[in-house]
Amino acid sequence: MKNLFLTDELSQVNGEDTSSAIIPARWLLLVVTVLVVFGLTMLYSASYNTAGLKYFRNQIIWVALGSAGAFAAFVVGYRRIAAGRYWWMGICFVLLMMAVLFFPAINGANRWIRIRLPGLELSLQPSEFAKIAVALFVAKYCSDNLRTFALLRSRNGLLPLALGAGLLIGGILIGRDFGTTLLVLSVTCLTLFIAGLNLRYFVIPAAIVALLGMYIVLHDPTRLARITSFTRPELVQQDEGYQLWNSLLALGSGGWTGIGFMESRMKAKYLPEAHTDFILAIVGEELGLVWMLILIALYAWFTICALKISLQSPSRLGMLLGFALTMGITLQAAINIAVVSGSAPTKGMPAPFISYGGSNMMACLIAVGLLVSIAAETAYPGYNEEYLNAIRRTCAFLPWWRKYRNEEE
Repeated sequence: MKNLFLTDELSQVNGEDTSSAIIPARWLLLVVTVLVVFGLTMLYSASYNTAGLKYFRNQIIWVALGSAGAFAAFVVGYRRIAAGRYWWMGICFVLLMMAVLFFPAINGANRWIRIRLPGLELSLQPSEFAKIAVALFVAKYCSDNLRTFALLRSRNGLLPLALGAGLLIGGILIGRDFGTTLLVLSVTCLTLFIAGLNLRYFVIPAAIVALLGMYIVLHDPTRLARITSFTRPELVQQDEGYQLWNSLLALGSGGWTGIGFMESRMKAKYLPEAHTDFILAIVGEELGLVWMLILIALYAWFTICALKISLQSPSRLGMLLGFALTMGITLQAAINIAVVSGSAPTKGMPAPFISYGGSNMMACLIAVGLLVSIAAETAYPGYNEEYLNAIRRTCAFLPWWRKYRNEEE
């Protein structure tokens, strides 16, 4: 790792111009915009025949809310947000427990909080936001305890780090969201490895996770069927392999160039979750292998730009947080593609920026806002103070704001 990452202080090295650090952020925003627009287009195609404009309208609302959250993350800055990591962890844990205790299970998992308003029903999935909270906690802890976080016998060592992250990961696991649990755990381990944790510390936890995973799978008929059926979906195409088999039929029928936009046959109640977890199967059927490869290339370019933002950050916190957020989105995309193509067991993991789902869309866009904040801080240290001061000046005419400022002073 570069010596530049051994300090958490921002600096200009040898007077080097860091304005070029903003270039990967511009590419990142362009790629995300293309993915979101493409996702809205395919969602319209995948859901119009069965649900009209319902999902399309809802997704536009979620994109708007996620964009507002991303802008807020950019304006506030990743440093201020990371400083409130314990608040985010606590809020996410409470929401996870609310989903477990007060809301009914859906498809065998207590992942969602149902919010009913007059004429409107919303579903919130706390585990999506818990991914960001864990990334903030781990990156900030490793950054603040650079010399001690890898020590077992230390007040600021590995044990408090493991307990803090484990509490929220355990909350996700209690809700029976095993896919997200494995994803967050993988991202956490990768981030700790990048931060400098010795590989020997991963041996015992990896063995425990493997044994726990085997126990969960072997004692859950539904998940055992998913594991055993994805290797031979054609033999159980009317039972456990129904969803995967129809996904493979959709991809296979698309050929190189697809059968045409809006012309999918599998979305007409043959392929379950066609607008959410398996929307890429509809992409393959309607637009063909060429567009699937373009989509994979866009995800790869997103990863390259995001990792470049992380590596260019002279802040250890920025580097670790950027890496964790990038891996969270990249691994999720890779898992979704693997599931849709039959390379991995069926798992409810949406395609980032494309699948229908408000919580995932908002969480991904907020992560993008944090990544752009890291790039902006690298290029223009203290940039967010100018934004915050401008907001304060804009709000100065409000009576309640003047009272608040007077009390603060």
